[in-house]
Amino acid sequence: MSFAPDKHKLHPIQDVTSVCYIQNLPARPNVEIGDYTYYSDNSHPAELFYDHIQHHYEFLGDKLKIGKFCAIAEGITFIMNGANHRMDGLTTYPFNIFGGGWEKVTPSLEQLPFKGDTIIGNDVWLGQSVTIMPGITIGDGAIVASNSTVVKDVEPYTIVGGNPGKVIRPRFDQETITLLLKLKWWDWEEEKLFRYMDQLVSVNSADAVKQLLAAE
Repeated sequence: MSFAPDKHKLHPIQDVTSVCYIQNLPARPNVEIGDYTYYSDNSHPAELFYDHIQHHYEFLGDKLKIGKFCAIAEGITFIMNGANHRMDGLTTYPFNIFGGGWEKVTPSLEQLPFKGDTIIGNDVWLGQSVTIMPGITIGDGAIVASNSTVVKDVEPYTIVGGNPGKVIRPRFDQETITLLLKLKWWDWEEEKLFRYMDQLVSVNSADAVKQLLAAE
């Protein structure tokens, strides 16, 4: 008996090439993608997901880490640290990249703003045409509304939207959120996930999560 779709298939839905499991794309340095996380794009091939990771240069060392069971809509843009300009002088203009002698003011890595890794938790839904700035952490279970620009970290199970992105509301009360972060259903074995999937998609109370925490 099958308890889950084949997570090793690039296109998990038969005859639908607009959806892909991102982890099955060729590996890219400093990019980590969790199981069952998918990208959906009706305008361009879903296999071009990496094109949406911009200014990501291996020598800088920053990573994009995306957890399990995330849903990522078309138009996503991850802006990485390579987009940053030196900001401690009178101008931010990057003279050095054009050569012709201007390379004499090439900044060291220590002189460039560096915001660290971009981290997307598990069970995160990123709506259409979302932009995520460098070094952002989006917590487990969060939702980012379409056309939003995320400039600050997003707490787990929080809905944010707008430009700049602002908190709209938490998805659940704090007790339920705390229990969900303890539950970590995305780490379950596939058979257990199959067994309790009905509850995961249809209940949303602290008591329901407690029952799942007690389940074998």
